[in-house]
Amino acid sequence: MILDTIATGGCRSYLVGCPDTSAAALIDPELSRIDRYLGLAARNSLRIRFLIDTHTHADHFSASREMARRLEVPVVMHRHSPAPFVDMRMEDGELLAVGRLRLQAMYTPGHTRDSMCVRVGDCLFTGDTLMAGATGRTDLPTGDADALYDSLFNGILRLDPACRVYPAHDHQGSGPTTLGQELAANPRLKHRERAAFVENMRNLNLTMPAHLTEALRTNMSGGKTADQLLSEAAAKVPFMSLAELSYRVEAGGGALAVLDVRERDAYEQGHIPGARLLPRGQLELRVNEELPDPTQHVLTYCALGLISTLAAATLREMGFQRAVALDGGMAAWRDAGYPVRTGAEP
Repeated sequence: MILDTIATGGCRSYLVGCPDTSAAALIDPELSRIDRYLGLAARNSLRIRFLIDTHTHADHFSASREMARRLEVPVVMHRHSPAPFVDMRMEDGELLAVGRLRLQAMYTPGHTRDSMCVRVGDCLFTGDTLMAGATGRTDLPTGDADALYDSLFNGILRLDPACRVYPAHDHQGSGPTTLGQELAANPRLKHRERAAFVENMRNLNLTMPAHLTEALRTNMSGGKTADQLLSEAAAKVPFMSLAELSYRVEAGGGALAVLDVRERDAYEQGHIPGARLLPRGQLELRVNEELPDPTQHVLTYCALGLISTLAAATLREMGFQRAVALDGGMAAWRDAGYPVRTGAEP
């Protein structure tokens, strides 16, 4: 078996491949590492056939849907997954054929209702059910400490103690352990009685994941993250440098329409000389009166260059094919020492 571990901060993804057939499965892929996964598969002469999420992630963004779209392969999750884009819903004990490898689903609810582990020979990909020195938390949506107790003590911990554990998180960088090592040293597994285990899980007082709402929204629905929207917009829009804009502002003549897409109070506190105010939230409704000539060269800017990138992409979609965004935004313009005008006038 070919096995590659891909780390993204504390998150772990796994590329599991069959050397005889070049078929592979990717387990718990993270959205920011798509090129890395594709590069590893190519390096190992593997073709990814399945994209597996062990559960609905609440602390990072799954790449499964985007990679499924690019590769035209199925997304695999447990049947209790709420995500509408799942192509193959597995149940406890069912097998996934990846070349000559057989990946077995083990239903392990507790961290989430749709949690499952994936067993391949003596390797167990545990998602957030069991980690080195820890277990999945049970205080997030659909978490259940009683169910986690059963999944652990009446489930995977009854497997061969030599079974190697590959979790979806490894914040300590300790690498894979074994079930035997976890039984002996994992502090959360020292509570062998159900009541004690449940009481301990309910009193961990953990901080909430930084992107909880956005991660759940996108992973459950297949919606896009803010970073995805910005990345897609940046792929459609050229940018103009601060120096180039400064030259054009000094030259004057009105050949370039400069739009400040911030709100009025920010504009009046300081804007680029000659810039017109057109807040992003009003862009679609006011653009025809503000920009009657769709062939005009238009530049958008905001505080940091993010919202203006979205605005320029929207303008291009609306037919303003010469729309560009300022590289860096108003903050970079100020920092570079270029002139700033205050008040309501351009």
